[in-house]
Amino acid sequence: FSLIIFSFLQKLSPYLSLGRWLLVGRLVRYLHPSEEELRRAAGTPSNYQGRGKGRKGDKKNHKDSTDNNFTVPRTIDIALDTAPVEAVDLLQLRFYPDYQWLVDFSLSAGVVYFLTEVYYTIGPRSEFNISMLWCMLAIGFALRVLMAQTAMYFRLENGGEKILCVTFGFFFLVAAMGVLVVDESILEFGLEEGYENFSTGAKSFLKQQDVDYQGPVSFLTFKIILSFVCAILGALLTFPGLRYGKLHIDALKYARESRFKQLLLQLNFILPLVIILLWIKPIGRTMLCGKHWRATYKHLQESQFDILRLLLIAAMFLLRLCLMPTHLQAHLNTAYEKVENLKKESGRISGVEFQKLVARIFYYLCVVTLQYLTPLILLLFLMFLQKTLGEYSWSSVLGKDMEDYFASFSQNSTQASEGAGISSSLNSTTLESIGETAAQFSLTFVNLRQVFSAQWYRGLLSFVTWWVCASWFTTSAFGMYYHSNVGST
Repeated sequence: FSLIIFSFLQKLSPYLSLGRWLLVGRLVRYLHPSEEELRRAAGTPSNYQGRGKGRKGDKKNHKDSTDNNFTVPRTIDIALDTAPVEAVDLLQLRFYPDYQWLVDFSLSAGVVYFLTEVYYTIGPRSEFNISMLWCMLAIGFALRVLMAQTAMYFRLENGGEKILCVTFGFFFLVAAMGVLVVDESILEFGLEEGYENFSTGAKSFLKQQDVDYQGPVSFLTFKIILSFVCAILGALLTFPGLRYGKLHIDALKYARESRFKQLLLQLNFILPLVIILLWIKPIGRTMLCGKHWRATYKHLQESQFDILRLLLIAAMFLLRLCLMPTHLQAHLNTAYEKVENLKKESGRISGVEFQKLVARIFYYLCVVTLQYLTPLILLLFLMFLQKTLGEYSWSSVLGKDMEDYFASFSQNSTQASEGAGISSSLNSTTLESIGETAAQFSLTFVNLRQVFSAQWYRGLLSFVTWWVCASWFTTSAFGMYYHSNVGST
């Protein structure tokens, strides 16, 4: 089912591209002035050759030198032309193929996941949920884009970005070690319970397979390995976080006339912090689920609270996606700001450098867009994995009665499907060997599900989702502080 839907969506992507639609016609870019416009604004005639006479041997390269090395005052008064972003303009941008592929693939994977969830709500759940494969592929592509962009900063001649990334990597390593030693009564990931369940299930499964194995590594070793994974994730999210902090400041500056948009932008920035706090048990579950000793009633049921945290991630994704044009336009407007700031300096600048100063902003538009979108896509599909593999239910947000109703409805469909399969196998005598093989495969699959249980997925994916959100918000807050205080001085 999901393969058919996914193939259909991929066939449509060359004609209907979400990545192209998000950028084309919604943004306005600044055009760099031509050489003739720069000369006219600077009051320099086109045939100006500078002081002195060139030697005879220099005549061959005289035209190139005058065209490429002419200078203009930094205080030049020139107005930049604007033009809407068109599809043909995007083809030359850096990382545009990666951006279009990631966005279009994520859309296809999201549609497949949604339709699969609808199918499993009204149909049997005995089949393997193959939409999890597409979710893991989307996460893999998002991580690949983050690694490619981080490698881009490492290849720069200036070593400042490399040092910054390594510094944040070590910072997040120490922070992850500190988080992992916090008791479950404060940070409720369920990681220890999930790992114990995984260890017990693995020993039991290997014993059934007659394999002499002492079991997985100790929980302390697992925490150390997880800390290094968290450090890598934090380092990969360093530059996207710093970029978002800068975009947030610029977007607020251009939204001064609209208080409603300012409110949305502030909510957009603070929403990850709300999600982070919901995993702190005294603030989240204890207060909202009425577990405090002074509480007289419950605001939410346990199952409602669990699914609420996941729904907030989906809400953050939608809000940031809606506000993406505002942030990207704020980035494109920095071309005008750079020209205005250049007027405050003395001296001269070459015409080519002036043109590069303006053109560079649009050239890196897809880099900025990926830094804005990739952590969002990573969080969204981690949430999908946590919901499905952790065996949560979307209907639980409506209350216990609706959750039981949908669960019983799906259970009846599963039993009917299994009954039909059994009756058909009893009426057939030629498929007995195939039926035995399928039964053995089903038994092995059930045993593996006992190893990788819902408790294991809940603990691991809950921690990873929280960590991605926390590290991204930390770097975003640092970026906002730096660009509003240190960078502006």
